[in-house]
This record gives sequence, structure tokens and C-alpha cells, in this order.
Amino acid sequence: MSNKQDNLDAKLSASNRATDGLLSKQKQDMAASSAVEVAKTSSAKDIVLWLVAIALLIGATLVNQYLPGYWQPANNIWTRIGIIGALIIAAIICLALTHQGRAFKILLKDAGVELRRVTWPSKDETFQYTWQVIVVIAIVGFVVWLLDNFFNWFVGIFIG
Repeated sequence: MSNKQDNLDAKLSASNRATDGLLSKQKQDMAASSAVEVAKTSSAKDIVLWLVAIALLIGATLVNQYLPGYWQPANNIWTRIGIIGALIIAAIICLALTHQGRAFKILLKDAGVELRRVTWPSKDETFQYTWQVIVVIAIVGFVVWLLDNFFNWFVGIFIG
């Protein structure tokens, strides 16, 4: 009886591992497509938020020119800078509340995950690659200088 029980336990644990692997793969697929799916969706709220954000950004560009004529405290430069900053922050908040803003936040999180996976070069490799780039830039610059001088000479022959 214990042999049958051990076989059943082994089969059950194997099937659990298989289903866990499939479920985690499905979750990863859903997470990968969710940013794109979220960005493609739209609603009336998104349209209103986009229009409000555009109006706030247009207002931020017009504050410096027109507001001092209508409101005396706006003659102070710091007051105008504060109002412009507040309008820009309000526009960014409006854009962050849209579906596209949520998709952008997901994209930033995914980019952070990918940056943690990057293998960065060592100090010696960076130094070596930097010198290689400097040498190549010097060679290409010299070739361009030679071509420039040649074409100046060549055009000078015809122009006189």
C-alpha cells in the first residue's frame, strides 16, 4: 500500500510542477502582452484626460507672456515659474492616469528589470574600448579632413 501511495505522491508532485510551470509561463505571457494591450485600449476618460493635459501644457506656455497683464503677483518671476511647474506637473499626472500612462509605467518597470540583467563591462574593458573609439575617431577625422582638402583643391581648379 505504501508503494502505491509513494507512486501517487510522485505523480501528484510531478503534475503540480508541470502545472506550476505552465501557469507561471501564462502569467509571464499575460504580463508581456498586458502593457501593449493596456496601451491600445482607450476610453472616454482617457480622451478627457488627454485634452486636459494638452490644455494645461498650452496654458503653461502662455503663462509667462499673458498672466502678468491680468494678475499683479505674476509679475514676480518665481511666481510664474511656480505656476508653470504646477501646470506641467498637473499635466503629467493627468497623462499618468490614462491607459497609455499605465502602460508606460509597466514599460519602465520592465526596463528596470532588463537593466538589472545587463552585464556591464569592467573598468579595464571600458578603458580599452574608450581608447579604441578615440583612435577610430581620429582616423576618420583625418580621412574627412583629407577629403575636404582634396575637394577644395578640385573645386578651386574649376572655379579659378
